[in-house]
Amino acid sequence: MSAAAGHRLDGMNDTQTPSVSPSPSGLLAGKVAFITGAGRGIGAAAARLFAREGARVVLAARTEPQLKAVAEEIRAAGGTADHVVCDLADGAGVRAAVDRAVERFGRLDVAFNNGASPQPPGPMDTLSEDDFDAVAAVNLKGSWRAMTAEIAAIRATAGRGAIVNTSSVGSLMANPELPVYAATKSALNSLTASAAATYGPEGIRVNAVAPGTTLTEMLHEWDERSPGTIDHLNSLTPLGRAADPEEIAQAAAWLLSDRASYVTGTVLRVDGGMRA
Repeated sequence: MSAAAGHRLDGMNDTQTPSVSPSPSGLLAGKVAFITGAGRGIGAAAARLFAREGARVVLAARTEPQLKAVAEEIRAAGGTADHVVCDLADGAGVRAAVDRAVERFGRLDVAFNNGASPQPPGPMDTLSEDDFDAVAAVNLKGSWRAMTAEIAAIRATAGRGAIVNTSSVGSLMANPELPVYAATKSALNSLTASAAATYGPEGIRVNAVAPGTTLTEMLHEWDERSPGTIDHLNSLTPLGRAADPEEIAQAAAWLLSDRASYVTGTVLRVDGGMRA
């Protein structure tokens, strides 16, 4: 289907402003959403939330049992979900995963690029070159792969759409414990801004969320290696607590929705005030 046909599906032409009226059926009603890193943490929370908000969701990650469990949970609750195994370090696999969303539901409207690879906590001189390459291959290059595939799919089907990337509040400041992770997320912020400027004229918005301390498996693993990490991060946060993954997903859902129709190129901090 051509991009022009996608515009007709949306009921607007290139000169019209998209409607910002809330849908009675949900924030993402009628949209097809592709989510990476969807097997656990923020990605799984987003998959559940997006489905509740009316989207048909395609979950992607490396671990099929996790994906299958989340997809089955969504369907049991009355939502529409499919899943596909996808390694962000594999370019062909990323393209195939995005194509699966189009094959399954006929279009792609929105995407949430949440998949990421952690680094072993510690100063940058203690990180091996192999670990550096592994983090960069997923967090930066993998996000680039996903965005390029998603933009092609949106162009060819829905015509207009939105993408949200998961950055980190650590990308906005010095991060001695996770320096390479933070550096890849900082680069992702730049890639997000460049994509927003490039594809905005086509009606494709690109933003990022920058979570603060969030109770994901990744954070708990860090806290196990360095006991007291969560308590220390909470002491630096005006709200005095860590976020639930769904709180980050809520911000992503809004950015992907038509209610954020004039928002693009931004990195939205969802950090409890840590960088206030």
